[in-house]
Amino acid sequence: MATETTSASLTGVSDDQRRDAVYRAIKWRILPLLVVSYVVAFVDRSNIGFAKLEFAGQLGFSDAVFGLGASLFYLGYVLFEVPSNLMLHKVGARKTFLRIMLPWGLVSAAAAFMLAPSHFYVLRFLLGVFEAGFFPGVLLYLSYWIPSARRAGVMAIFLSAMAISGIVGGPLSGGIMHVSDGLWGLHGWQWLFLVEGLPACVLGVVVFCVLSDRPESARWLRPEDRRLVAGDLERDRPTGAKVPHSYGAALRSRRFWGLAALGFGIMTSTSGLFLWLPTILKGAGDLSVGQVGLVSAVPFVAAVIVQYLNARHSDRTQERRLHAGVFALAGAAGWLLLPLVAQHTWLALAVLTLIAVGTMGAMGPFWSMPAALLAGTAAAGGIATITAFAGIGNLITPAVTGWLSSTTGTQVYNQLLYGAVLGLGALLMFVLVRPARR
Repeated sequence: MATETTSASLTGVSDDQRRDAVYRAIKWRILPLLVVSYVVAFVDRSNIGFAKLEFAGQLGFSDAVFGLGASLFYLGYVLFEVPSNLMLHKVGARKTFLRIMLPWGLVSAAAAFMLAPSHFYVLRFLLGVFEAGFFPGVLLYLSYWIPSARRAGVMAIFLSAMAISGIVGGPLSGGIMHVSDGLWGLHGWQWLFLVEGLPACVLGVVVFCVLSDRPESARWLRPEDRRLVAGDLERDRPTGAKVPHSYGAALRSRRFWGLAALGFGIMTSTSGLFLWLPTILKGAGDLSVGQVGLVSAVPFVAAVIVQYLNARHSDRTQERRLHAGVFALAGAAGWLLLPLVAQHTWLALAVLTLIAVGTMGAMGPFWSMPAALLAGTAAAGGIATITAFAGIGNLITPAVTGWLSSTTGTQVYNQLLYGAVLGLGALLMFVLVRPARR
């Protein structure tokens, strides 16, 4: 195997070269599978934005119904994130990810057969219940393998799955709906849920078979490489009286709440971008569903490039706070500018690209911060609570924005709300999280 060859060829090289080779082997082993899995996860949770272009009219769903259903995903998500991450800390990632991915794939596919708002509400809630724990679980899992000095770049690679899902998800969703409409008596949006939902079941089995729970159980690493990683992670463990080691201590930390505020803003903005981007582009000009799918990839292509470059610079400088906060403020500015250009297709696309770049550019540095500021059970529960807190924003804002859109007949207030939430989250993080001293 390539990993074994890399590991076996380290004789006679410097410690730094050996260390780089070991972590390169680890990244090649675990990251591609995690990225693909999260691409599927994000496509499955956000493809309703495209499906809505057809099923809303066919099933008689208003924007308020759509917004409430989108919110209920996050109700299930919020309720089960923390228990799932605490369980992962005890039973391991392989069993946890298998338990998450099999039912989420089945529920996502089952949305093809909904007929009434009640079906939509139940299925979205269950999708949130079953998917809960995957994202915070991966963040915790990566902290078992990668020391904090190398983590922002790794986080950015994993989180690029969001942007990748936007790049491939839009054209894929638009293409499926266009090509399959009427096939075997099913609408295009029904095929969309079936084709994009079931791969998660297969991936769950692959993850269980391929991944190792921790470095010490990874037989594909040499014993001396496992010891190297264990030593690095032990030295990297947060220490000091101010570092929370228990879940209760984390909840009493101002740094924790500063991170929660920015997490709330980032994930709310991300949700808004995926949920409303197709509707915004469709309303900005005379584009077909297929054209909307293709054009919608543009903001995410830019985002995945900038996301990686910002995270690499954050790793080189070992600075996280500014790399996360400044990009989040740029995304907030994009949301606030969007109402001014929403009727012009290409200007709207440019501002949507700013939103995507700002929101996703902040993610790598941001999501490397919790594990560096928390330790032990505080890290497991704290990371999950930060993502759960972010989920509360996603629980509230889709329902609110759906109601606003239905009531006012305009998207303007939605966009201003997303900008305010993201901007306020960044400002609170700057106030509550002081610059790290290394």
